[in-house]
Amino acid sequence: MPSSPEDITESTEPAEPADPLHSLVLHATDNGVSWITLNRPEAMNAVTWEQRERVIGLLAEASADPAVRAVVLTATGRGFCAGADLRGAPATGERVPGDVARTIRLGAQRLIAAVLDCEKPVIAAVNGTAAGIGAHLAFACDLVLAAGSAKFIEVFVRRGLVPDGGGAYLLPRLIGPQRAKELMFFGDSLPAAEAERLGLVNRVVPDEELAATARAWAQRLAEGPTRSIALTKQLVNASLDADRATAFAAEAMAQEINMTTQDANEGVASFVERRAPKYRGV
Repeated sequence: MPSSPEDITESTEPAEPADPLHSLVLHATDNGVSWITLNRPEAMNAVTWEQRERVIGLLAEASADPAVRAVVLTATGRGFCAGADLRGAPATGERVPGDVARTIRLGAQRLIAAVLDCEKPVIAAVNGTAAGIGAHLAFACDLVLAAGSAKFIEVFVRRGLVPDGGGAYLLPRLIGPQRAKELMFFGDSLPAAEAERLGLVNRVVPDEELAATARAWAQRLAEGPTRSIALTKQLVNASLDADRATAFAAEAMAQEINMTTQDANEGVASFVERRAPKYRGV
């Protein structure tokens, strides 16, 4: 898991301009993997609105770039993301009814939607505390790896707030309504091991192994049939909101689309020829 673009030995992306925003969200592309790293360790990576826009933009770029075949979202320091940092948000003057809802729609919800809608598989490598929108950012990812010291906190209730950033949408679908309510009503800190037991985390690894594990998982995804994985992601994400007839129709159409790809032909050919497939992501 690179902590800066300079840590990448085979980067396919030119060095980022040396400006404050790029230093707060590090980015590098390595062997088909887009690494997006929040870099405000002194603030436990509480995300500013500028960082949010940068991450949304990088996820959109990953979707559109055929050279990118997987994404890793991680952070530096002791925190993955301690929530939203609203202190740097643009001044809006006197608040009127509708301002808060608009801010949530255009802010936290857009960030979570960008992860869910990214056409490449996204791995969260949670290196520390993930609280509030930070927890939801991790839960929106397709696969979640967590360091043993990581913890997740539905912190909103501690401040008398309603969960935002899609929390009330994501959590019941991941662990059921009762467990979701327990986390959201009490706001207790959830250790990584317990999050894994509940099904919020795919795997917990020792802190020192998080980088290597994230890299290994991302590389496996980057060497896989990219369009097949993208269509599978869409099917799974849509399935919880669809009836059986709709889900079955979407599945059939996804298979129809996928069979036009070179990777699908390669997969079938490699099976017939009894050899390992060589997927190109197209």
